[in-house]
Amino acid sequence: MATIERIHVTGVGPDIPRTTWASMPPQFMLMTIVQVFDSDGGVGVGCTQSYGAGQYDFATFESIRPLGQYILGKDPANIEARWRDLHTYITPTAPGAIAAVDIALWDLAAKRANLPLYKMLGGFRDSMPAYASTAELETTNDYLQHVEEMMADGFKAIKFHAWNQPDKDLEMLTTVNKRFGGQVTFMHDAENRYDFNGAVKVGRALEDMGFRWFEAPFRDYDLTSYFRLRERVKIPIVPHGLWLMDLQEIYHHVARLPWDAVRFDASMSGGITQARKMVALAEALGLPAEQQSWGYSLIQGAAIHVGLASPVSSYFELPIPYDAYEYGITNPIRCDAEGNVRAPEGPGIGLEIDWAAMKRATLAEYDCKSVDEVWAGV
Repeated sequence: MATIERIHVTGVGPDIPRTTWASMPPQFMLMTIVQVFDSDGGVGVGCTQSYGAGQYDFATFESIRPLGQYILGKDPANIEARWRDLHTYITPTAPGAIAAVDIALWDLAAKRANLPLYKMLGGFRDSMPAYASTAELETTNDYLQHVEEMMADGFKAIKFHAWNQPDKDLEMLTTVNKRFGGQVTFMHDAENRYDFNGAVKVGRALEDMGFRWFEAPFRDYDLTSYFRLRERVKIPIVPHGLWLMDLQEIYHHVARLPWDAVRFDASMSGGITQARKMVALAEALGLPAEQQSWGYSLIQGAAIHVGLASPVSSYFELPIPYDAYEYGITNPIRCDAEGNVRAPEGPGIGLEIDWAAMKRATLAEYDCKSVDEVWAGV
């Protein structure tokens, strides 16, 4: 039996084009990469990321440091057991920290099986529709040009991030819809920042324009506002997906149907093990499981395999512009001429990592210590 021999954690902060949304400072995203080495020479790779306005946030990167001791020396193939080992049950463990390790274990297992991860997870399909997920742009004309470019790249669906000012957003969305409505499917993400009256105004307008969904007008905790909004608009409403992380908490909220989808990010909310449970929850409730996968290619990799294995996920979120997110990957995920995405070829997650590029952008790294080393104060 192979055992987990080493866990290496790397914080990568590349010099890339900085994007933003909601009129915040430019976002500095730390890529936290976990490599799990087993005693037979296998290596699995997982990733999570942290958002920092104007600077890097190392909180999740550091949260992995004390977790490794609970799984070193154990069987990497028992992924559910290892996932539970990572929950310390003292205080809630950082879900992104668990996710990065869990994804690495799934990548390792699929490589051992010589299967693309989505086929190991059940393999519902080989491709799925994608939507372009925009950054915040400066003007309405910029969005008009951007939509033309995305349509030329093959996208059949586009989700807007704008300024999160209801009247200003609506003016842009209406102008874009007049130009391109009927040619492409549109969604709008308000990033938790609308007041109630603004959400009603925008929601009604999006409904009239035939938008596919209205995402995150309020924080996911604000169920009262969501229930009130649902009484006033008929457009499908989707949560943000990064507020509720615990499976029981998600069930408690979603089962009351404040939204028309279950939404989560596998790389930030407990990994593939938790993502599979969320997909099952969505299916049991008759809802789609709409994943969030905004960010680096390494976090997109986990999401596409979960999506391809799921019968209830309608779209894959692909952040644009490409060059802001594809650092260190030589075979990134991109939309084809039919508006679809496929998993990278090869076993496991399948993304090919340029480790020399990752090394150049490494800001910090460490190996997790074993229980004996921790007790010995090594």
